Amino acid sequence: MNIQQLNEMAAAGRINELEVLSLEGGFYVLRAFTGDGPLSLHDEHGEVMRLRSTTEVRQVLADTPTLPCWLVQHVVHDEMCGLRDGPLAPLRVPLSMDRPW
Repeated sequence: MNIQQLNEMAAAGRINELEVLSLEGGFYVLRAFTGDGPLSLHDEHGEVMRLRSTTEVRQVLADTPTLPCWLVQHVVHDEMCGLRDGPLAPLRVPLSMDRPW
């Protein structure tokens, strides 16, 4: 899905929420959740768009209708060290598109 498709789907109410995945290497991937499942945002070459900051995420989504948005980061340290018992859930923090902080 490209940014135009994202905006059209959001305007039509077909997107439930957005996730900004924080990945190893210092970049972010944007995923939109629809009734059919998650869709990643792609660039003009059809590659998954790699964003370098939450500021860049806000710039890319500037014309997108307001949707619930979450910054998601998996806790790799817990997985590597095995310090916690039970299932490991990622950290999910609300991400505002209006305010940088």
